[in-house]
Amino acid sequence: MEYYVHESAIIDEGCRIGKGTKVWHFSHIMNGCVIGENCNIGQNVVVSPDVVLGKNVKVQNNVSIYTGVICEDDVFLGPSMVFTNVINPRSGVNRRGQYQKTLVHKGASIGANATIVCGHEIGEFAFIGAGAVVTKNVPAYALVVGNPARQTGWISEYGHKLKFNNEGIAVCPESSEKYLLKENKVTKLS
Repeated sequence: MEYYVHESAIIDEGCRIGKGTKVWHFSHIMNGCVIGENCNIGQNVVVSPDVVLGKNVKVQNNVSIYTGVICEDDVFLGPSMVFTNVINPRSGVNRRGQYQKTLVHKGASIGANATIVCGHEIGEFAFIGAGAVVTKNVPAYALVVGNPARQTGWISEYGHKLKFNNEGIAVCPESSEKYLLKENKVTKLS
């Protein structure tokens, strides 16, 4: 086995788990999941059937990832954050087969206790603040906070708030990478 699974974790048959991935205490990886290389699945995590996680995804403790969720490479899911997969759940009404998709693009971070309402996309390197409730699509490099989540700025790939000059250029203070804000979209300049 090229990945680590704690003895208290449960891995259902039919899962594909990448080399170097670690699955910690009391977690349950359900059938049909695809988990990329070098992921870290924290304690007490549930990954429902057919979820896809890319490479180097970090899932902190007590996270629920429900069917319909796809996380691309380098996504961070903070402690106790949760995804939904049905817009109108009822105990007495079976909604299986009505699961909505949620796509979290490369490099995005979702803070502790945040909720991502199903049917939305989180853009590349977006940053969802702790406790935020996301009810609509989030653009790439956006910083969103609150309930409902509102955009309060833009953020670099290193997680620093960007300050744009009159020409629409910002520089990350850690990486010195430059970003362009044009027509309410941010792109990294090469």
